[in-house]
Amino acid sequence: MSSAALEKRESPFPDAALVGAARDGGRAAFEQLYRLHVGRVYAVCLRLVADQEQAQQLTQDAFVQAWRKLPGFRGDSAFSTWLHRVTVNVVLDQRRANARRWKYEAEFDPVEQQDKVAELRPSSPARVVDRLDLERAIARLPEGARMVFVLHEVEGYRVREVADLLTIAEGTVKAQLFRARRLLREALK
Repeated sequence: MSSAALEKRESPFPDAALVGAARDGGRAAFEQLYRLHVGRVYAVCLRLVADQEQAQQLTQDAFVQAWRKLPGFRGDSAFSTWLHRVTVNVVLDQRRANARRWKYEAEFDPVEQQDKVAELRPSSPARVVDRLDLERAIARLPEGARMVFVLHEVEGYRVREVADLLTIAEGTVKAQLFRARRLLREALK
């Protein structure tokens, strides 16, 4: 079968026509893809960072990155699957950049760094227990436990995939997952 015939063959993925038009530079098509997927992308970002403002910024960053990488999207999977992976990578890249920046700042101003670390610590367990809303309880998990929990339990990544994404050992993923589940059980009692 010729390559032209393969291209004309109907795709099993619902967004294929829009993706094709967007890949050819169609801004209107990409805008429509944005509208179709922005809610899901924002939800993933919000679950991973537990901060609305940061989630909004990361959502925009994910779509900018998707626009840049769209010519490389082969269409072997659904656009939503590919976009989800782009989104998770954007969040993880931001997390790594923040860690490098905090490490650098700590070398020059340890007092300021201690204040930042204190802000990131989870609330006292008593406050979390008062909240019965699962999303809020997840948002209050320590960052490492939250990232692992969301990627594994909410987004469906396997332990090995989470370890690869976060560049940590599988044992660490399992420990963080156990910790997250324990903290959530305590919070939702």
